[in-house]
Amino acid sequence: MTESNIVFADRNDRRAVEEGVKFAPKFDENGLIPAVTTDYQTGELLMQAFMNAEALKRTIELGEAVYWSRSRQEIWHKGATSGMVQKVREIRTDCDQDCIWLRVEMIGGACCHTGYRSCFYRSVPVGGDPAGEIDMQFEESQKVFDPNKVYGK
Repeated sequence: MTESNIVFADRNDRRAVEEGVKFAPKFDENGLIPAVTTDYQTGELLMQAFMNAEALKRTIELGEAVYWSRSRQEIWHKGATSGMVQKVREIRTDCDQDCIWLRVEMIGGACCHTGYRSCFYRSVPVGGDPAGEIDMQFEESQKVFDPNKVYGK
């Protein structure tokens, strides 16, 4: 991919960052910004990941989600291997521009590398007085795909 022509605005004016129209994302000390991804039509939370400046610029240019893999230390174009591509329908940022919200069309029906539709397929019980380890509950009962067949693992 060629180098991007996208330039992010300066963050030197707090009011402009919080209430202006210039896109000035705030990356953390590691050069990353969190990105929350939801289904465009249903609002279902699909995943949370991180982007560096290059991933964010590629996402804007391609119209498909591109993230930074902290475990692999590399750019990760969602769906490049699995075919489970996220077509970006809208990008939003929060008030101080230190978080990205992607609203996507999930091509292929699943988001999670484990085969579930959402990466948030388990819930943690709330309330009571649990003793010891906490058992989570599965909120999705079926996988959309077999990760062994898709990734060859």
